[in-house]
Amino acid sequence: MSMTVHVDIVSAEANIFSGTAKMLHASGEMGDLGILPRHAPLLTKLKPGEIRVERSDGEDEFYYISGGMLEVQPHCITVLADTAIRAKDLDEAAAKQAKERAEQALLDQKGDVDIAQVAHELAEAMAQLQAISKMRAKSGR
Repeated sequence: MSMTVHVDIVSAEANIFSGTAKMLHASGEMGDLGILPRHAPLLTKLKPGEIRVERSDGEDEFYYISGGMLEVQPHCITVLADTAIRAKDLDEAAAKQAKERAEQALLDQKGDVDIAQVAHELAEAMAQLQAISKMRAKSGR
C-alpha cells in the first residue's frame, strides 16, 4: 500500500475536499509545487490556478483557486483558498468573457481603470481556463 497524506481544501464559502491523497500539485507564488506524504513543513502563498489532488484510489481531482495559502505538515496538507471551485463546475464561457473584458480594459486604459485589479482579473480568468483545459486533457474529454 502506498503512503498517503490527509488533504483539506477549504474556502470562505465551504470545505471543498477532505480526504487522503498520494500527492497534491499547486501553483505557488514562487513556482509549481508537488507535495508528497511526509513532506517537510511548509507555509506558502498560492497564486490563482489549479490544484490537482492525486487521490489514494488513483483518480485525480482538479480544483481552481483564486489564491490563498498552503500549509504542509508531514501528515496533513491544508489549502486555504480565497475562492475554491471544482474544475468541472467552472463556467468556461464566463471565464472567456472575463478574460476578454480584462484584455480590453488593459488596452483601453481609460482614466479610472485600476490596472492592478484588471491584471488580477485577467490572471484569474486565464487560470480558470487553464484548469479547465488540464482537466479535459487528463480525463480525455
